Amino acid sequence: MRADRLVATLLFLQERGRVTVPEVAAELEVSERTARRDLEALAAAGIPVYSQRGRGGGWSLVGGARTNLTGLTADEIRALFLVTGPLTATPELRTTLRKLVRALPPTLRADAEAASRAGVTDGTDWSRTPVTAEAGHRAALQRAVVEGTRIRLGYESVGKPAGERLADPLGLVAKAGVEYLVAGTDKGLRTFRLSRVTSVELTGEAVVRPPGFDLAAAWRRLAEEVEQRLYAVTARARVDPGALPLLQRLSGGRLRVGDPLPDGWTEVWVDGPAPQALAAHLSGLGARIEVLEPPEVRRRLARLGAELTALYAPEAAPGSADR
Repeated sequence: MRADRLVATLLFLQERGRVTVPEVAAELEVSERTARRDLEALAAAGIPVYSQRGRGGGWSLVGGARTNLTGLTADEIRALFLVTGPLTATPELRTTLRKLVRALPPTLRADAEAASRAGVTDGTDWSRTPVTAEAGHRAALQRAVVEGTRIRLGYESVGKPAGERLADPLGLVAKAGVEYLVAGTDKGLRTFRLSRVTSVELTGEAVVRPPGFDLAAAWRRLAEEVEQRLYAVTARARVDPGALPLLQRLSGGRLRVGDPLPDGWTEVWVDGPAPQALAAHLSGLGARIEVLEPPEVRRRLARLGAELTALYAPEAAPGSADR
């Protein structure tokens, strides 16, 4: 596109200070005639570009000036490159950053380049499981969202075989380093974790957007629904103070700590999605925690204790009954 070419020409002019038509043509891989026409178009658009004939001539910015195309402050540039630097594994982002660096005044370039090298993104968790989608799936989903194209989405839910469904991609959301697609389906708005996407096929059909759709507001509603499921059951318990730091690490924001009890233990409240899941979560602390309520969680813990005892308790030694 010519607009892209004009910007690239101006960036090249800023980088070199003075350029010739053959140099611009070689850099942008266009004909000399096209390169000359683009330089003349910049001048006609009010950009302070002028040409000088003769030996050592060429095209320059008036007075050798260098225009800061970005209009960003030093702090804004540093913040931008700190965010994008770790993500430069993709060719598109590397190209974008190179263009941005060219557009910056020399005094700001060193900081920008240092910021781009100041971080690394590791796409796996501590179990070496990828937590981000393949670049190809992400790129296809981004394209579908931007172009407003319905997709046929291959997706593998937890505990279910992979399947396909039609979806209207409405936006992408990153939450705590995990990426999600927000899409309309025949069952209403749904979220799809990108790391579980198995395929993306653009159908060419237009997306059906709900009237007045706002991605941020929709995500808040969806997140609230998920949180309600995660916090469906609350257990009140007493815990050995020595086990409290471990319980805090395991439970995170689902733990609320009360005051010390007369016996020296501490009262706590722990949230979970269901009695069975909550019992399994707390059982690892053994006798260092006692669930006081609800009864369903206590029964689940008792059942778990009986199953573990039956599986792991040592058999009585031969003849021990006679001693």
